Amino acid sequence: MMEPADPPNRPLKRGWTTGSCATAAARAAYELLITGNCPAMVEIALPGGRRVSFAVAMHEAGDASASAGVVKDAGDDPDVTHGALISATVRRAAEGSGIAFRAGPGVGTITRPGLPLPPGEPAINPVPREMITAAINEAAAALGATRDVIIEISIPGGEELAKKTLNPRLGIVGGLSILGTTGVVVPFSCAAWIHSIYRGIDVARASGLPHIAGATGSTSEKAVQQLYGLPDAALIDMGDFAGGMLKYLRRHPVARVTVAGGFAKMTKLGQGLLDLHSRAGEVDLGWLADTLQHAGAPDALVTTARNANTALQVLQEAERCNFPAGDAVAGAAWQTAHRALGNDAMALDIAVFDRDGHLVGQCPAPAHSPLPRKRR
Repeated sequence: MMEPADPPNRPLKRGWTTGSCATAAARAAYELLITGNCPAMVEIALPGGRRVSFAVAMHEAGDASASAGVVKDAGDDPDVTHGALISATVRRAAEGSGIAFRAGPGVGTITRPGLPLPPGEPAINPVPREMITAAINEAAAALGATRDVIIEISIPGGEELAKKTLNPRLGIVGGLSILGTTGVVVPFSCAAWIHSIYRGIDVARASGLPHIAGATGSTSEKAVQQLYGLPDAALIDMGDFAGGMLKYLRRHPVARVTVAGGFAKMTKLGQGLLDLHSRAGEVDLGWLADTLQHAGAPDALVTTARNANTALQVLQEAERCNFPAGDAVAGAAWQTAHRALGNDAMALDIAVFDRDGHLVGQCPAPAHSPLPRKRR
């Protein structure tokens, strides 16, 4: 789990989704199958009606099939599929069968419920399927040819690239997903991350998991998984979007949710921030000092907090004087999270970890912790 880098200080170039690239590849392969000629450029319609053109990077014709590929340009977005070849192979199908989709090498297959498509289906999402179907129907009408075809989408190297995504956790095996709702990639968009949070919750609910955990980073994720013995499907890649996760859970509840993160991130949650990225706000050390003072911290620790450079410095000083600063922060973070969750029927707890993954604070405090806390 990695936090995306900050965007460059210049106008950002938009890119194309895998769904758009797959649609263009399928349209080109279909024309090659029907006419024997592959266009150098192919035009498709995006969901909003805008028409755009793509260069065809490769094509190949066989006796009963045709293939074409488009290289994905994600613009300035740090997308793992930027530069990947998205290819489509089109084959004739039985008369009246319509358009069928298959997952080729590098495209995943869904194995768990809770996603927009049922288990067993290729991970080609509904909107890309609609785009591809529209492109084939348009070409078939123009050429007076059949609409009965099998379309196989492939991404060379996609199985390896998928290891860098949430697909394995969501139960999508064998490769990447063909995604996109608008056809366009907006660089550094928060929407894509938040939608992945939603899908993670959907899968956990469909799997009947009673307890999920959203973590701010890889260290806290591993620690909270060990703390509660959670399966991978119960781990939500929350990142900085605590508010996005909690507000979705308000409408799509589970029995229990844990919010897990480092001392600084949970301090920001305690301050009332639901977006924990630095762009949304910094750690308020004055607030932290007041919170520790209210919790009964020694005067020396409160003074250190008011004059500290970082939250880490405050935590280290708290450990030296054996004061549970993590619990104080967890209590404040629980209040913010509870307001956002807005559902008293759902059990909520906060787990605070240091940079080494040691538990330094919880709220509510359990009668006994599954793991010992870091010795202060």
